Amino acid sequence: MFEISCQFLFDAAHYMPHMREGHAYRQMHGHSFQVKLSVQGVPDPATGWVLDFEVLDALIGEISNELDHQLLNEIAGLATPTLENICAWLWRRLASRVSGLARVTVTHPSVGQSCSLAAQPD
Repeated sequence: MFEISCQFLFDAAHYMPHMREGHAYRQMHGHSFQVKLSVQGVPDPATGWVLDFEVLDALIGEISNELDHQLLNEIAGLATPTLENICAWLWRRLASRVSGLARVTVTHPSVGQSCSLAAQPD
């Protein structure tokens, strides 16, 4: 079993409406986010690829356009845009379109925080 991955970056603002008054995260603030998508599978004998990276690049382009330079709280399904909720949102968007989706990782590189959501074995 092979695992291939690709990454993309986006910049966006968000706030955490559930935090107490005075908490720094309750106020709108921005981050650079890094997303890593991993796909597992057996290479196709004809192409030698688990998946053509062009397929992932096209999906990344769509998603990046939706997220980049946006207020994440205003995107349907991201009213509370924690790293966990961003991972889950990405998973829901991709799982039906990417056979073998194995893991979605979202990182705030500037502060060293990350969250991963992995496929559960059958």
